[in-house]
Amino acid sequence: MKKILYTILASLLFLPSITFAAATYSGTYGSGLATGASAAYNNSLPNADILSLIGLLIKALLGILGVIFLILIIYAGILWMTAAGNEDKVKKAQNILKNSVIGLVILITAYAISWFVLAQIGGAA
Repeated sequence: MKKILYTILASLLFLPSITFAAATYSGTYGSGLATGASAAYNNSLPNADILSLIGLLIKALLGILGVIFLILIIYAGILWMTAAGNEDKVKKAQNILKNSVIGLVILITAYAISWFVLAQIGGAA
């Protein structure tokens, strides 16, 4: 089970390097790939506005936490499905699911609060 989890995590770590390798290809189609990648990923940093930088940081952090939530849900589902009637494994999977949903609620609340605060600060400036 750990081997499968490590394989999934390793593939998620190397996925961005594969996509960025395609974006930096300089063959016949290189300019088209670079244009598409820059449009898709918006590689340029926002203007020197501090609110934009804070918003970008919050979006990145919340995106990473969302991916962690998804991985936990998948892990709990696999654990539950492979429990084979073992009460301890089922309880463990249920606890992981419950705690993941609580974490998701906290994540959405944090996003809403940060959006509201940044909108109020931006509107005041």
